[in-house]
Amino acid sequence: MNERVKITNTEILSNNWYTLRKITYDFQRKDGQWVTQNREAYDRGNGSTILLYNKKQKTIILTRQFRLPTFVNGNPSGMLIEACAGLLDLDNPEDCIKRETEEETGYKVSSVKKIFEAYMSPGSVTEVLYFFIAEYEKSMKVSAGGGVDEHEDIDVLELDFEKAYGMIETQEIKDGKTIMLLQYAKLNNLFL
Repeated sequence: MNERVKITNTEILSNNWYTLRKITYDFQRKDGQWVTQNREAYDRGNGSTILLYNKKQKTIILTRQFRLPTFVNGNPSGMLIEACAGLLDLDNPEDCIKRETEEETGYKVSSVKKIFEAYMSPGSVTEVLYFFIAEYEKSMKVSAGGGVDEHEDIDVLELDFEKAYGMIETQEIKDGKTIMLLQYAKLNNLFL
C-alpha cells in the first residue's frame, strides 16, 4: 500500500455501461507537502487479447468491427482492425481469451501462451490487459465466428503477417493492443 496516497472520497458519476468514478485523494509530494487532487477513473474490468498465427502459412487472424469511440474521435467509418479481445468477466485471463477466440474468430484453441500484461490507458482507465499468442490451423475452425450477442458484428480476417505488419505504417491498423502484438511477433521472430 502506498503511504503517500489517502483516498478521501469516491463518487460514482456513471454506472451505465461500465463505472465512472470521481475520486478525491490526498497525495504526498516528494518534498513532503500534501496536496488534494481529483481524478476520474473509468472501470471497465480487465481483459485479454490474443494474436493467432499460422507459422507455415505466415498468416494471422484479426477482426474488424465498429468502435464508436474511434468514430466520434475522427475515424470516418468507425471500423477498427484489431486482435481478438474480451473482458474477463468472472474468468481468469486464459479461459477468457480461449472463449473470446472461439466466439469472435471461430477458432477453438486449447493452448495459449501469455506473453505480458499492460495498463493500456493508465491516466484514466483501470483496465489491465493480458496478452496472449497461439498457433492456429484450419482444422481448429469450429464456427464462422463474428461474436455471439446482438451487439457484436465482427468480421474475421486472415492476413499475411508482413502485410498486416505494414498496415501499422499505412495506418490501416491503429489499435494499440494489435500493434503491440504485431511488434511482439516481429521482434520474437514467430514466423521463422
